[in-house]
Amino acid sequence: AWILCDSPTLLYYLLAMGLGEEQAVERAVSHLTSLVEENGWRCAASPELGKFKGPGRRTDPCPIANVYTLKALSEVPHLIDSPAAHLGTEVILGHWQLRKEKKYYLFGMGTDFCKLKYPFIWYDILHVVDVLSRFPFVHADPRFQEMVETITDQANAEGRFTASSMYLAWKGWSFADKKNPSPWLTFLVLRLVKRIGIPV
Repeated sequence: AWILCDSPTLLYYLLAMGLGEEQAVERAVSHLTSLVEENGWRCAASPELGKFKGPGRRTDPCPIANVYTLKALSEVPHLIDSPAAHLGTEVILGHWQLRKEKKYYLFGMGTDFCKLKYPFIWYDILHVVDVLSRFPFVHADPRFQEMVETITDQANAEGRFTASSMYLAWKGWSFADKKNPSPWLTFLVLRLVKRIGIPV
């Protein structure tokens, strides 16, 4: 059994480990891309789970499913500029554009979304922008650039970044220290801006 907010993550790790030519992985990629709708990926699950659906309208896109799925597709070179990738990225960029009035499946883009947080697990700005940055066709989009600026504006005077939110399970790690700049968070932001061609 699978649901669309877990299977893409498993697929992403298989692809990232270089198993993209395995037949089972290729079938999984094909299946994942086949699930895209005109508004990206919606909440979906395998038939074994019956009528399972998250807390939202069936016809709405699921933001976190789109992030996870895009992350997986970013590991497949011929899908980087695919119609599915364009549909999925537009879901996220469109959500940002309407962030003051729209929530999908309880996922919003308010104050908490804009806090710097790691690891890349959930729907927060650094995770979302890191995934979007893997798709060069979004780099010139003003909505994407505004999201990047929301991140880079959080640098201190030395250009370093401090976590503004944390997972308690990682308490004690630098990226979960809300009082001091984090070398790892700083690296993640600098890697991001380098990837999209902003001078560091």
